[in-house]
Amino acid sequence: MPPPQNLRATGDRIEQLLDELRATADPRTCDRAEELLRLVSELYGAGLARVVELARDTDSDAMEAFVNDDLVASLLLVHGLHPSSLVARVEAALAQVRPLLGAHGGDVELLEIDDVEGSVSLRLLGSCDGCPSSSVTLQLAVERAIVEAAPEIVRIEVDEPSRPEVTVPIALTPKPLYEECPAEMAGT
Repeated sequence: MPPPQNLRATGDRIEQLLDELRATADPRTCDRAEELLRLVSELYGAGLARVVELARDTDSDAMEAFVNDDLVASLLLVHGLHPSSLVARVEAALAQVRPLLGAHGGDVELLEIDDVEGSVSLRLLGSCDGCPSSSVTLQLAVERAIVEAAPEIVRIEVDEPSRPEVTVPIALTPKPLYEECPAEMAGT
């Protein structure tokens, strides 16, 4: 089996090449390259949708294996095929970090998710509220858990009653935007 690729670096390289193409190429050439990339993504997305459909029909454990594999799970998210909703994934991420927060007498409450803006609003509770290290706790534990479970989240807002609202930006690589969902995947 070949060694694992650094897929984040691959995504970054794709973005870099597109940026270079936009900066140097004729606009028509650039449009065609972007269309080609979109069509290839749609083709592979439709293939992945078919794999998911076949797996659901024949192997009940396959979807769990797909979701537990970082690469496959990220592709499921990109193509709108992940079986868990955004809310369920964020709640599960928060459940993962609650023991850590609880060990310090704190907790976190999910206030709101704006899937259009890609933002999550949270409230720190208990001794985390107003604690000088609460922002560090947020960045190191809560942010990481949320971003791993829901990479489409790009901003975390923290409502702390003793302080004005704090916004923690997340530095993520921009994801490609598609004008429409492929017809084969629109119904899933």
